[in-house]
Amino acid sequence: MTYSFQFRDVFASWEFLLDGLVLTLELSLLAMAAGLAIGLAGAAARVYGGPWIRRPVAIYVEAIRNTPLIVQLFLIFFGLPSAGLKFDANTAAMIALSINLGAYSVEIIRAGLEATPRSQIEAGQSLGLSGIQIFRYIVVFPALKTMYPSLASQFVLLMLATSVVSQISAQDLFHAASIIQSPTFRDFEVYATVAAAYLVLAVIFRLLFAALYQLVFARR
Repeated sequence: MTYSFQFRDVFASWEFLLDGLVLTLELSLLAMAAGLAIGLAGAAARVYGGPWIRRPVAIYVEAIRNTPLIVQLFLIFFGLPSAGLKFDANTAAMIALSINLGAYSVEIIRAGLEATPRSQIEAGQSLGLSGIQIFRYIVVFPALKTMYPSLASQFVLLMLATSVVSQISAQDLFHAASIIQSPTFRDFEVYATVAAAYLVLAVIFRLLFAALYQLVFARR
């Protein structure tokens, strides 16, 4: 093997990689917040709503979960302009990631809400608690504890999935890597560096989520 590894050109473009990393984090955090909000609303609709709202939410969940993220991204960025809705690359990326995460969050949160034993709800009713009090003290906290690991894993997967937004020229970390690779031809060095960056980000996210779990749930 005569290949000579040279990371000099990669590290020389560290500012460009840093800009991409910042955008990756911004897209991840915004999509996590928006996707969680969609998931909460959708799960509440599926569990407590009438048929007129449960069916559309179910269709949304099945449509998103059974189509590739990149297709959803292309539909929003390239398809919607035909209908008069045009977004820049970063906005389209954030919308696609939020909608995708929202569909998965709906099912995770719904499962958590429905995991509360009926006997506990009946016990709360027998104590004279109102519906809001039962939901707050009996349903929500155990449900959050049940769904938290799955939601945390889904958030990490979302962060890793942000790499597809480079396909619409959103200047994320993977897009920065592609730009650096073109003139340097240092494919291995560039993509090994980016892979390491994603790995570090994933580990940091998992550690933060684990610390939050210990802080909120494990001590109670």
